[in-house]
Amino acid sequence: MQNLPERVPTGVIDLELADLDLRYQSYRLRQPCREEALLSVIAREGIREPLVGVTRDRTPILLDGFKRCRCARTLHLRVVPFASWGTDEVAGILQLLRADRQHALTLLEQARFVDDLHTQRGLAPADIAQQLGRSPAWVTVRLGLLRELSPVVREALFAGAFPVYAYLYTLRPFRRLKSVTAADLDQFVGALRGQKLSVRQIEGLAHGFFRGPPSFRQELLQGHLTLALQHWEAVPSDADSCSDFERIFLHDLEQTQKGMLRLIGKSQDPKLASASFRAQANLLTAALLGQASAFLRTLRQLHDRTGQTESPLSAPPARHLDP
Repeated sequence: MQNLPERVPTGVIDLELADLDLRYQSYRLRQPCREEALLSVIAREGIREPLVGVTRDRTPILLDGFKRCRCARTLHLRVVPFASWGTDEVAGILQLLRADRQHALTLLEQARFVDDLHTQRGLAPADIAQQLGRSPAWVTVRLGLLRELSPVVREALFAGAFPVYAYLYTLRPFRRLKSVTAADLDQFVGALRGQKLSVRQIEGLAHGFFRGPPSFRQELLQGHLTLALQHWEAVPSDADSCSDFERIFLHDLEQTQKGMLRLIGKSQDPKLASASFRAQANLLTAALLGQASAFLRTLRQLHDRTGQTESPLSAPPARHLDP
């Protein structure tokens, strides 16, 4: 595939806002705060920077400037400045992906356009990489990122209803846990969709939702966000507030929980079949079963004692631990 020449926009023309083709609007992230600030600027000074796209069959197709377009519509502006990169949509998309730092696309926006070039336009990942002066891995990462998004999560992210940073660096790591499914992520994003929460608040709620008691998850899914936040904020964030003995004990509890989850997940594996394994496992399970009643009794007592000052979102009564 031949390298396409760098494109520069042709002369700026005044264009009827209603004539713009907005087919790529869903490829760009909505950022309500930035758009609100831009609206104030445009209301005072007008649109200083032209909208950019390509012109195919005399139809102007917008690629960059959707915030300005929506602001113009809100302000009832009939005409907007427009500059074209030519008539080739593929060349226009490639040029947009090469944009300078000031106009650079976000990671998800890059992924959306790269996926379009690959799935809709038939460009091989190696060709896309060559055209953009990027490594094949750069293209592969973006294709993989978009494909892992469920329709629910994708819509929330591109609509600006859930912070992209919180998804990429807080929620994505939970995908590595076998106990967390795509449906779980959909539920969490749906529960917080449109809520104006900080990344730190979302991180705290995510740990409670995916690793906390079922009662915490239920409260969040039922829309009791204020109670969920109160429960999370009641947990000290400073680990140094615990003594050395307490920190060691908390570590023991955490390791016990991880060990239980591993045993549950692996115990039915058909590879656990040798005679030596069966003999040793039978002895160890007998010893554990002999201690199970005392262990559960101790766990119930600890749970009740530590939950005396908890918020209404504390875990359900200890009877749920009964075998």
